[in-house]
Amino acid sequence: MDESREKIAKMIGATKDEIVFTSGGTEADNLAVFGIAKANKDKGRHIITSKIEHHAVINSCKALEKEGFEITYLDVDKYGIVNLEQLERTIKKETILISIMHANNEIGTIEPITEIGRIAKKHKIYFHSDTVQSIGKIRVDVKEMNLDMISISSHKLYGPKGVGCLYVKKGTRLKPILYGGEQEHHLRAGTENVPGIAGFGRAVELAISETEKEVVRLARLRDRLQEGLKERIRHIIFNGHPTERLPNTLNCAIQFIEGESLILKLDDLGICASTGSACSSASLEPSHVLLAIGLKHEVAHGSLRLSLGRDTTDEDIDYVLDVLPKVVEELRAFSPLYKEFLRKGGKP
Repeated sequence: MDESREKIAKMIGATKDEIVFTSGGTEADNLAVFGIAKANKDKGRHIITSKIEHHAVINSCKALEKEGFEITYLDVDKYGIVNLEQLERTIKKETILISIMHANNEIGTIEPITEIGRIAKKHKIYFHSDTVQSIGKIRVDVKEMNLDMISISSHKLYGPKGVGCLYVKKGTRLKPILYGGEQEHHLRAGTENVPGIAGFGRAVELAISETEKEVVRLARLRDRLQEGLKERIRHIIFNGHPTERLPNTLNCAIQFIEGESLILKLDDLGICASTGSACSSASLEPSHVLLAIGLKHEVAHGSLRLSLGRDTTDEDIDYVLDVLPKVVEELRAFSPLYKEFLRKGGKP
């Protein structure tokens, strides 16, 4: 466990005493949000977050609203980036926490975390970031980014599921959300998942050694996939920032089809994909992220998220580029929206 703490701390520029092991990213997010709220409610009851956060943060904030806390949900632009001026305008003397994710799990957009960290530090407000998607893909330095807490999940680094951690800067006023023993610096009661933690540490070690080359390889494959889909499928919208984004995520909205039907067809053909967050893949509601960046409901319903990883090859990209346009053509043949579009003179 100590070795794993050392490896994780080294990766983010922290010390091993600042790493608190949890059951995963969701618990880490909950500990950050509820822990700060409970420990600092004497100072204030105002929290700032964004409309495109992971549900582990958004639903924690909604629960706190029922307890009398005020939550500000920041807007984002069409690429999914928060407005720094709006952020600073919403700060009050009662603000105790800013929680903004590093990179979005659906569209891959990278937020201006360093700038947000400077604002939080200037106003003496705790700053938490969900870095579950970004860790191991892009650089995270907690000191350089002025971060007080970050959430990490092992399985996003190809480590075991069911384990993660929360980095907690020394001096942060945080109360536990689980009560029992005195494990994890009195911040997370319960017997630690030692095998999971050992695997987590090893996954971090491998990620550090491979990241530089892997980022270049994945970005090349993602760009090839995007250009290929752009050439082969008409009426397709690519979501997320064109440059400030993760190398492994491609999100698009294919107009005039229903996302769930598309996912089922692709699944039959051996292609794993989702219509939004993988954590919400059973939901029939359009993605809250896509609605927040301004997509209409009917367009958001046709969204497709393709994630690339360590095992993705050029042959995989070729297969998707061959299969996906045929599936889209087949689904559009039965789409009343597409027929109406053509009837009004739209180009097929």
